[in-house]
Amino acid sequence: MDFLLNPNIAYLFLLGGVLLAMLALATPGTGFFEVGALFSIVMAGYVIFRLELIPVSWALIVIGLSIVPFVYSIQKPKRELYLGFSILLLVVGSIFIFPSGSGGPAVNWLVATAASVLVAGFLWIAVGKTIQAAHARPAHDLDGLVGQIGEAKTKILEEGSVQVDGELWSARSEKAIPAGSSIRVLRREGFILIVEKNS
Repeated sequence: MDFLLNPNIAYLFLLGGVLLAMLALATPGTGFFEVGALFSIVMAGYVIFRLELIPVSWALIVIGLSIVPFVYSIQKPKRELYLGFSILLLVVGSIFIFPSGSGGPAVNWLVATAASVLVAGFLWIAVGKTIQAAHARPAHDLDGLVGQIGEAKTKILEEGSVQVDGELWSARSEKAIPAGSSIRVLRREGFILIVEKNS
């Protein structure tokens, strides 16, 4: 595993771990991002320990602070400015996390630039789409069925089937409705439509 002992590899593992941790915050409960983040951070820690790299404390603080605007941005839509600020903090903190003997970053600037651009672009697109999907209205609004006109496919009283808006639904009615009759949806109880005969 000597090929891992390189500040550039530690940097990529650390950046990947933070990226996966942010994705885990944006889409909790999958388990995939959480495990990937843990693995990447453990690998980065291994390289840091073996190379005796001492991360710059202010860079660690900047990376830690990048989570605050990130969490704020995923809670409500139209907060792209906070997402951008979070990505900027992550990139700046991660580039300067490992110092060289001269005081500059030990990570190759080409690796840092390429990885930062890729991570920033991926975070911007993936998290933006995740936020958009989380706050989007359902494509099929079930409450929009109330008041719609449909057709009884079977006899309806305690139970039956109706076709409303091109879909087949379970239905109930207070009065018997013969199959083939026009119906109107009064209300919805879960996935069962309460209907009446349309006069």
